Amino acid sequence: MIDYLAAFPIPANLLPERLRSLLQPSATDPALRVEVSCFTENDPYGPNSEAVHMLMAVVPDDDQNSVPILHSDQGQVAHSTPVLRGKGSERDFAPSVSGNDYIVASWGSGAFYTYHLAEKVWMALGLTPRCLGNEQQRLVYDDLELPEFGVAEGEISAQYHFTASRNIQWFMSNEYLRKYLWLRGGRGVRHFYYKAMLQDGPELRAWMKGCTFVELGTPGDWLEGDLREDRDGLLLQVWATVEAVSCELSPGQSAEGLRWPGVAGAVTRDRANSMIDGTSVYLDDRFLERYEQNSFYATTPTNLHGFWCCNPSYLGQWAFTGCGRVGRNLIRVQLRELYKGKPDREILHAYTHALDSGIIAQLDLNEEHIASKVDRLLDQLLALGENLSKLAGALGIEKSAEDLIGFSRGEVRANGWLHYPQLGKLARVAPLAMSQQAFLARCKSIHEIWQKLPNGILKQILQAAGVPRKQIADRASLKLLQTLQNILDRLDADEEATDAFKSDREPEEWDARNPRIAMLFVTNDLRIADAHDTVGDSLQKLQDQGFDTASLHHGYGRALDFVMDGVVDSFAAINGPLQRILARG
Repeated sequence: MIDYLAAFPIPANLLPERLRSLLQPSATDPALRVEVSCFTENDPYGPNSEAVHMLMAVVPDDDQNSVPILHSDQGQVAHSTPVLRGKGSERDFAPSVSGNDYIVASWGSGAFYTYHLAEKVWMALGLTPRCLGNEQQRLVYDDLELPEFGVAEGEISAQYHFTASRNIQWFMSNEYLRKYLWLRGGRGVRHFYYKAMLQDGPELRAWMKGCTFVELGTPGDWLEGDLREDRDGLLLQVWATVEAVSCELSPGQSAEGLRWPGVAGAVTRDRANSMIDGTSVYLDDRFLERYEQNSFYATTPTNLHGFWCCNPSYLGQWAFTGCGRVGRNLIRVQLRELYKGKPDREILHAYTHALDSGIIAQLDLNEEHIASKVDRLLDQLLALGENLSKLAGALGIEKSAEDLIGFSRGEVRANGWLHYPQLGKLARVAPLAMSQQAFLARCKSIHEIWQKLPNGILKQILQAAGVPRKQIADRASLKLLQTLQNILDRLDADEEATDAFKSDREPEEWDARNPRIAMLFVTNDLRIADAHDTVGDSLQKLQDQGFDTASLHHGYGRALDFVMDGVVDSFAAINGPLQRILARG
């Protein structure tokens, strides 16, 4: 490829920034936005006048490294409309740029100009347009199958009457542009007209060697133009054809030929599809964070026959399958399932989280993961709702388990967590290196997940047990549950049945602290610690419960495990004696 900037007759340091950018090729970085068409004029009649008319053509990459010479009228694919002659006189009408296809379909008449992404481009890439109206009047093309937004975009139209009504610029994702060029076997070649008033100065005058007119390039070459004296200064005009985008994919655009840990040789889609022996790889479960944090994706954990799966999906367009939770932070998936029906981008994303077998050997594959902990919490909450409903019923208070706790066992049995998004949120990836902020946010979610429990029902139950109404009138759910726990522990120790719960006498030590549910109080403290700047005090309470806070140096993941287990044990401490009392009749 020619170094167009170095080959330009005028030294690069004397050229305007806009012209330098037009002369330079695009790198392969997929994050870049490449200008593929424009019709811009700035300060048209002033001292800073600058105009660019540019389009990009798709020129076959014939491996001959030939420099194409393109021509177009005012940077348009088509200018004006065919003259009305005999029937079929334009039967072979096929707009092109010197016989080549184009990226943006641009048409002008000298007064009106309009632009759209070329039909071949958006159809080959499967793009969908959005129109931004009002004064903007822009088209934006998205890849909704992934999804990827803003793949290509630009203004739709402009008028010209002495000056342009607005500037037109079209940009396209470098990744998608290169994918299209690769599919077509072509190079992206710019053809442009550039005009600008250059600032007169001694260095530029020295280069002109006293001439008032200097010709740039020659007809039939990649560059034509001139630099001349004008009444307002030095006028530069350039017509050029520049190879801007090579026929080369951006790095990491294809999942073909990846080398997965523990799998001999490169893996292609065809090879992966033939792996019927169950060849699997392990992924760090942070692979899921991309999908958990974007509402476009569905990532609800699912329990299939006792095994927890996490299969991200997108609007029925594609879905991961067979991604099973293993150990605390691992996902095991068969390569055949990983490749089947997935876009390359998603396979490459999984590849970045693949773990070497040496790392896997150091991990406990039987350690409990976050989804299982949330499921155990849900089991205790469902049991609490059912037990409290039965107890309330025995006391003449009618309330369903779902009304009490906000979850239905029948719904969970039928649809899993699908209709309980708070469970999926709580079960999001919890790395060992979790930040303090993320840990406190998760503690807040833990506390809020059982807060549907009505204080009024608890007060009625406790009042029926003999607790003075006035003394619990202003108490919240935690203190009410602690009182309930104290009463249940005493009744269960005496092997009492349900009829013993109702009493006219004030229960003994009903207001005592109960260490069996202390973790619920600690979790509440952690929930509000950040807002009240009392994190240190709350962590001390966590240490008082037996947690080694020195381990927080490596992250808060183990602290979350400790809190989750403690909360589950607290609800189990309530359910245990309550179930035994109810079972006695």
